[in-house]
Amino acid sequence: MEWITSLPKIELHAHLNGSIRESTLLELARVLGEKGVIVFADFEDVIRKNDRSLAEVFKLFDLIHMITTDHKTVTRITREVVEDFALENVVYLELRTTPKRNDSIGMSKRSYMEAVIQGLRSISEVDIDFLAASDSNTLHNACDGIRRKKKICVRLLLSIDRRETTESAMETVKLALEMRNAGVVGIDLSGNPLVGEWSTFLPALQFAKDSDLYITLHCGEVPNPKEIQAMLDFKPHRIGHACFLKDEDWEKLKSFRIPVEICLSSNIITKSISSIEIHHFADLYDAKHPLILCTDDFGVFSTSLSNEYSLAVASFGLSKRETFTLAKSAIDATFAEDEVKQQLRLIFDSASPEYV
Repeated sequence: MEWITSLPKIELHAHLNGSIRESTLLELARVLGEKGVIVFADFEDVIRKNDRSLAEVFKLFDLIHMITTDHKTVTRITREVVEDFALENVVYLELRTTPKRNDSIGMSKRSYMEAVIQGLRSISEVDIDFLAASDSNTLHNACDGIRRKKKICVRLLLSIDRRETTESAMETVKLALEMRNAGVVGIDLSGNPLVGEWSTFLPALQFAKDSDLYITLHCGEVPNPKEIQAMLDFKPHRIGHACFLKDEDWEKLKSFRIPVEICLSSNIITKSISSIEIHHFADLYDAKHPLILCTDDFGVFSTSLSNEYSLAVASFGLSKRETFTLAKSAIDATFAEDEVKQQLRLIFDSASPEYV
């Protein structure tokens, strides 16, 4: 739907490494094949497919993990991912990534994030603002002019992987605090939901919260009632997925008004939700609960934010006006500074005659 592509959009749940272009994946995988690290033919078909099975999704993630282990590649994919979002009229992006350590090439968590920042600085195809409000001299027009020229505001979330120790998680939080002037606004908890215990990450997450960093949690990706309750009681600023919440969990979530990052394609492909018809989007939307449509990993799940909106329109019968209102409501759930939120509202207000 052309009007959805031109709609200003906000993306709040996008993993950097899961959003790599197909062409870039093919190129980098071919290099690994030439080096004898992988057998390229074993991965080529999986990369080119648009309807991957769950097993193929995990195979692709394994490949991505092998590819994103040097600074140059991290810088490149950061640049390309932001450009791709901007070109489909995403006007504000919160990009999340787990700071990696690779001792064999001298990569620390800090140098990994410096490579991400370098990627943001190297963007030339679109106009980008990624500095914190206090450090940006051009904030007053950072997001202005979206109708005339592709422009995007980017903020960063540092992810704690569920495989990490408390000490390692704390290191990530401290790094986030040190990099606030480079647009880092919050902390994400993600990774294999079957790994790790909530108690391991709680000290670092509490420290982040006490230090005025925003918190979003991957919550309810698998049935884990005790953890889901503990996460909701923590009162994060947002949660992602929420596929396996029970009635009492929904009641608590709604009473706390915690916004939910909805990833339709991801949930269906990973079989977290058996069909789009029973997706919890409908219940949350009807309850007027704050929710945000997101891509999760647009490269891995062969989607785009425009596609996620098209899927919601087709599946839940949203009108043009309702879709615009849903997109604009995401502003309140962002971790952006008030000045940026004000600019985003101006962008949506200027676009509203086309949709309302």
